[in-house]
Amino acid sequence: MLRRLHPNQPDSFDFTPANLDWARAQITKYPEGRQASAIIPLLWRAQEQEGWLSRPAIETVADMLDMAYIRALEVATFYFMFQLQPTGSIANIQVCGTTTCMICGAEDLVAICKDRIAAQPHTLSADGKFTWEEVECLGACANAPMVQIGKDYYEDLTAEKFTWILDELAAGRVPTPGPQNGRFASNPLHARTSLSAGEVVEPVNGSLGMAAELDDTVKRIDGTEAPILTPWLRRADKPATNRLGKAPAPKPVVAQKTPASAPAAVAQKAVADAPVEQQRPAALDAAREGGADDLKRIKGIGPKLEILCNSLGFWHFDQIAVWTASEIAWVDDNLAGFKGRVTRDNWVEQARQLAAGEETEFSKRVDKGGVY
Repeated sequence: MLRRLHPNQPDSFDFTPANLDWARAQITKYPEGRQASAIIPLLWRAQEQEGWLSRPAIETVADMLDMAYIRALEVATFYFMFQLQPTGSIANIQVCGTTTCMICGAEDLVAICKDRIAAQPHTLSADGKFTWEEVECLGACANAPMVQIGKDYYEDLTAEKFTWILDELAAGRVPTPGPQNGRFASNPLHARTSLSAGEVVEPVNGSLGMAAELDDTVKRIDGTEAPILTPWLRRADKPATNRLGKAPAPKPVVAQKTPASAPAAVAQKAVADAPVEQQRPAALDAAREGGADDLKRIKGIGPKLEILCNSLGFWHFDQIAVWTASEIAWVDDNLAGFKGRVTRDNWVEQARQLAAGEETEFSKRVDKGGVY
């Protein structure tokens, strides 16, 4: 199936502050030079925030990961979980149309979608509140027919019950997800005929109960829903809590014995780990007469990073060639999403060679047109 971007696009996209923190935390999961591995979670977060993936959203994520736009577009258009057109402001209804659901009445649910929402899938309803689509098996065959709305399943549906769910959502209420015929999960609808001793009847399972309590089914994700944890960095951007809202008990700290023969090594590591004082490098308001240098000839600076460097006042190789450790630390902190790039790719040494009129292996490739 050919998947294209929607013809009507917003002018821009920005993550919410909390979602931006979350996205930056995801990037730190991957080693330097492999940030592109975060492409799927970042695109998904953008979609959870807006309901769909616009071109500005895809390009924003690509810029954060220093990826060519076409690479991010390849991912967004390949996976059907990414919506490339506007979805309803309340919900996008996904109707399972695979064998079991079809036998049990999915065609009736599709007919309701066509009548209540739009004649064609991926089309906004007249009031802009809903869109719908038919999808492949969602793995709830024992509860057919069913639909996925937002993050949750509505199962064991009839035409009347599905119509009621749409009415409730349109009125701003969130029906409890799960089976709609009174049974618990995929248990038998009527009394058990075996293993019935000690049976405990519950209204809904734990996850559905929490979704109902939080009205989380169709809620847009703004990043404030849960702690933004970065355990791989041994820190948390927000206090961690468990499902009950309580902070987990602290883990005991086990003191590590340091060999008596290694005080020098310990002292050396302490110096290496000490924060480097930052100082902004000398900057220019604009490029000198004759025009800016092509900073993309430095390995590690792509088209978007070049624009960012220019915005910070760095236009020429000889500016970068004289950066000190404290100046590199300042630049690192101001290259949003690309911390460590200056040191990892050794921009200073590359810039020194290019400023002196020399070539690097990378600059030769750029000049031949084999990079950008």
